[in-house]
Amino acid sequence: MLMRTDPFRQLDQFFGGATGTWSKPSVVPMDAYRVGDEFIVEFDLPGVSPEAVELDVERNVLTVRAERRPRGEQPVEMEVRERPLGVFTRQLFLGDTLDPERIHASYADGVLTLRIPVREQAKPRKIAIAHAERERRQIDA
Repeated sequence: MLMRTDPFRQLDQFFGGATGTWSKPSVVPMDAYRVGDEFIVEFDLPGVSPEAVELDVERNVLTVRAERRPRGEQPVEMEVRERPLGVFTRQLFLGDTLDPERIHASYADGVLTLRIPVREQAKPRKIAIAHAERERRQIDA
């Protein structure tokens, strides 16, 4: 049998009740970075099955919702529970430069990866510069 004395964890367990959820909300860790013309966001969701992950976009707000459920169908007597169970959410506000209509999501090894492309209008582009002398000649002629 494993034993551990941690009064704060015991308080969490007390307030979480029999469900095993923590009394405080847990944050989904993430990394976000840009590669070329897309932003990549990675969320750590270890122990969450792909079926328990939901993604929604509404008015440029991306919501990730995931639920970690207890393993097994039979009731067990837990000796140590350090991994929180329950629903985890994280919201990202997508800027106007990103295209929420073309988000690509994949899930592997407990990591949810989102690829969010930059809108065509927001990509850097070259602007041609007309030569002023040529334009004057064309107007005068």
